[in-house]
Amino acid sequence: MITVDVVRVFCDPRGAYGNPLGLVRAADVVGREQEVAARLGFSETVVLDEEPSEPARVARLRIFTPARELPFAGHPTVGAAWWLDRRGTPAAALDVPAGRVEVQVVDDVVLVTARPEWSPDFEWLELGRPQDVDALDPSEFTVAQVYAWAWVDRDAGTVRSRMFAPGLGITEDEATGSAAVALTGRLGRNLRIRQGRGSWLETRVLPDGAVQLGGRVVAGAGVSLG
Repeated sequence: MITVDVVRVFCDPRGAYGNPLGLVRAADVVGREQEVAARLGFSETVVLDEEPSEPARVARLRIFTPARELPFAGHPTVGAAWWLDRRGTPAAALDVPAGRVEVQVVDDVVLVTARPEWSPDFEWLELGRPQDVDALDPSEFTVAQVYAWAWVDRDAGTVRSRMFAPGLGITEDEATGSAAVALTGRLGRNLRIRQGRGSWLETRVLPDGAVQLGGRVVAGAGVSLG
């Protein structure tokens, strides 16, 4: 039996919405990582290869969609950092295939630092109004990753977005941290993004071109797989 912990990432201030994330230990799924991710059906599942230890407090993990492994993704790193903190093994950084992700945890809000170039290639679909984003039909998208967005308030940096990724086995992603990082890098400004049904992501551009990505995380109901 494989025990899967579940958290919801990028929740609203009330703890609602958010993107579910599965978390498993590598020793429990050796050789079955992709199978487990496909069976769970979450947009991403984290496999923890190595827990943080003193003095560096760096954890190592891998990230799987239902269809393939990713070098970096936003909601898995934010969710894994929160999960490790709540288990009493907080990480100062996470090593993923793309590189090292610096971490800060403040109560239920997690901040991670990543490079825009680590994000996968998105097809960017900028629309004129938030209502145009709301009206999109996920079944119309067949290419790998389409990120649709519109300004809600350009001066304030507020964005409405949705993301469709059938090539990754994801009809629609509720909250996409890697896209938020990439869009922030493209626009060169801090953003506050409402994605999906009601998830919230916040970003900040750092002086070296990296992007700090933040959001609220809450615990979800665990899952057991045979």
